[in-house]
Amino acid sequence: MKMSGGVEWSVHCLSLLASLPPDRTLSAKRLAEFHGIPAAYLTKHLQALVRDNILESIPGPRGGFRLSRATEQITLLDVVDAIDGKRPAFRCSEIRQRGPSALGSKCYRRPCGIAAAFANADAAWRGSLMNCTLSDLIAEIPEKVDPRQQKKSAAWLKKVLG
Repeated sequence: MKMSGGVEWSVHCLSLLASLPPDRTLSAKRLAEFHGIPAAYLTKHLQALVRDNILESIPGPRGGFRLSRATEQITLLDVVDAIDGKRPAFRCSEIRQRGPSALGSKCYRRPCGIAAAFANADAAWRGSLMNCTLSDLIAEIPEKVDPRQQKKSAAWLKKVLG
């Protein structure tokens, strides 16, 4: 399954926002700065996360973005659906109904084996993403992120938040 880069960016931004105190926010500009990505492109993804009630957008000079629900309630599937949409990766175009061996449409009441196999794979992939929460990912940070990077990240946040 191919996902857009926006999914990766979004999950990283959500992980950073999860470390904020509940009353604090980060702007799209700051989130983009932290991750070294273009702010204009990131903003589109952040807005999609707001539309799907994953993020909350706070207006004003000290505004920005913050999580709109607990990390245990945000799944990777929520993020994928918000950014890339809910359509399955495989879309059957029913080519078996074309060409010299095709029969009338009444002969194709059941999905073909190829479409069924891809539907099963999509369901498994979506199920796996649905069972992984932002909280699960955050719990792995101490063992998967170099302590020096964790320290630099904390120092950057402290500086930015004042």
